[in-house]
Amino acid sequence: MTFRTEADSGVADRDEWSYASAVGVGPLRFGMAVEEVVEAAQVLGQTQVSDCARDHAIFSPTWKIEVRRGAAPFPLAVTAYVSRAVGLFCIAADAVHGPQVRYDGISLVGRDLSELESDAIAHAEAVDGHFRYTPEGYAGPDDPGVVMRGQLVGQVLRSRPLFMVRRDGANTEWDSMPSEEYRHGQSAPDVA
Repeated sequence: MTFRTEADSGVADRDEWSYASAVGVGPLRFGMAVEEVVEAAQVLGQTQVSDCARDHAIFSPTWKIEVRRGAAPFPLAVTAYVSRAVGLFCIAADAVHGPQVRYDGISLVGRDLSELESDAIAHAEAVDGHFRYTPEGYAGPDDPGVVMRGQLVGQVLRSRPLFMVRRDGANTEWDSMPSEEYRHGQSAPDVA
């Protein structure tokens, strides 16, 4: 069984962040308030906080925190979503500029989605475990807190994982996904 390295998948010069299911990613912990996320995200660079559109009345008001590597106009690396009711509930790692996060040795960020699927299948077979597909058909770890998304980078769809916990009124992490993330893979992202 062969797992691809970062060099094999075109990913270089990234920070390494750890992931702990239902706890958080890197310096970000689920449940943090907006001010705590901004302070913790300073390890990457500058942050910008904005309100999210309230597409679903069931959810409390939500803020989006964009974290850029350095000061503007540097590229977007991480997007964090904070709900008034539950605090930080979603962390999205940009496929091009986001930190690398591994799940049991498999690199999740910036991967060609077909290669990531092959690695997820090989890993599941090697450990006699499982993997999961999202409703869109993207393969990833068998962890409800990891929702794999696609991000168009040039002509290739790359992996943009969301690390999540359920937010107020949602049954699953998929139900909790911010509406901005549903639209994310539809157009070319910010790759300044």
